[in-house]
Amino acid sequence: MSAPIRVLVCDDQVLVRTGLVTIMDAQPDIEVAGECGDGKAAVELAGRLRPDVVVMDVRMPVLDGIAATRLLAGAGVARPVKVLVVTTFNLDEYVYEALRAGASGFLLKDAPVDQLLHGIRTVSTGTALLAPEVTRRLVGEYAARIRPVDGEPQDLPLTPRELEVLRLIADGLSNGEIAARLVISQETVKTFVSRILTKLDLRDRVQAVVYAYRHGLAT
Repeated sequence: MSAPIRVLVCDDQVLVRTGLVTIMDAQPDIEVAGECGDGKAAVELAGRLRPDVVVMDVRMPVLDGIAATRLLAGAGVARPVKVLVVTTFNLDEYVYEALRAGASGFLLKDAPVDQLLHGIRTVSTGTALLAPEVTRRLVGEYAARIRPVDGEPQDLPLTPRELEVLRLIADGLSNGEIAARLVISQETVKTFVSRILTKLDLRDRVQAVVYAYRHGLAT
């Protein structure tokens, strides 16, 4: 059997944190490496415990979840940690900023238990947890906040087809939807996505969306 997914839980509400820990402890493939109640403690514990995933609240004392995420998973971090942000419906803007800070995805606090567990497992594999409809919603509302650079980059190391796939990712299309649009297989789409992330030195689809908007490749 493979080693369990080690998770650090960070939430300033004790009851919420206890509930999350209890749920995770009951799973044979998930191990709670530690827990804390603020972002500063999360950064310190992550450095010491080396969890596979940090489940991070947004609004917390001392250091908020966005700032903590940037320190754990942002650009330039030597050993980035995968961060799964938890939030509520009325905090979309905070979620968006957390994704820009380096989070691999997010869930709502009232999500069913199976979604939480699926989210942890998904993020632990290096896959972004960002549903296509959520991509459309967030990008549609906050794309204007991403300051674009001047013009399309001239040295973009992508083939025309890869560039087309990147634009469709930025539009919020899933692999299946991209495959249907381009009349290719989903496996081929996965190959294109992998190449795009590698060539542009991006971690996941979330970063690809932000990259596309920053460089004027999507509207």
